[in-house]
Amino acid sequence: MSLSLRSFLLTGLALLPFTVAQSDLVGTWSTKSRSVFTGPGFYDPVNEKMLEPSLPGIAYSFTADGHYEEAYYRAISNPQNPACPQGIIQWQHGTFQKLSNGSLTLSPFGVDGRQLESTPCLSQSIYTRYNQSELFTRYSVYTDPYHNIPRLDLFQFNGAPMAPMYLAYNPPQMLPTQTLNPTASATSAGKASSTSTANAKRSLEDLGGFQEPLNKNVMMPYKEPYNADKIWWYGIGLLGLGSPALELNARLNSPPHQASKLDIQSSEPDPGETLQGLKEGDCELEYM
Repeated sequence: MSLSLRSFLLTGLALLPFTVAQSDLVGTWSTKSRSVFTGPGFYDPVNEKMLEPSLPGIAYSFTADGHYEEAYYRAISNPQNPACPQGIIQWQHGTFQKLSNGSLTLSPFGVDGRQLESTPCLSQSIYTRYNQSELFTRYSVYTDPYHNIPRLDLFQFNGAPMAPMYLAYNPPQMLPTQTLNPTASATSAGKASSTSTANAKRSLEDLGGFQEPLNKNVMMPYKEPYNADKIWWYGIGLLGLGSPALELNARLNSPPHQASKLDIQSSEPDPGETLQGLKEGDCELEYM
């Protein structure tokens, strides 16, 4: 009896690395551009169409039951022609595991990933499948002290940090967490049948495309902190407007000008001057 209990405990310990709580990852996280998000607004599997965001960025979504989705939009410089950069759009989804050492392993559904590489200046594009497993050595979720919203930091397999991401949607904005483009040998997570996934795709087509998520307007607000430069320039502007106004007010409220004794004396004629041209009946004086 004790042997079976020991075996049970050892089995539980062996499974521990894959059952670590991961609720802190739940949600859709996006980089600072706030233009790239996972879900139907990025990739349409029914029509095999990738929708280009307005700005480059990265987004990851995680669920509490171990599914993830990622969306990348990158701009690649062109040294030979700087005015003609290239763009790469990547999308994939699958399952993830959080290990006891704090690392994350992401395993995509190989047949669903897509990549679009385009060169707009040359009107060329290459559309292919995309399948790339990922390992993050560690991650950190905390409240960003600058923006005052939840922030996710991911560290790649070599320890290099990725661009910080901020919580945009919770619950996450994602496509269905199963194989969307099955092949004859492909299955969802290696177990689901192609018949069930094909039915899932048909159900999406019956909706006439994807519907907008109910939480599309509840994105976490971006809180801009106080900017000392803006306040300084605002004060300079008020000072510039206020000085002429004060001067004008002082002139309008000042008493009427009275001639001083000095002004009166300066207006009297010099006794040394002689009067000439005085004519009878003429009141005009001419001074030399």
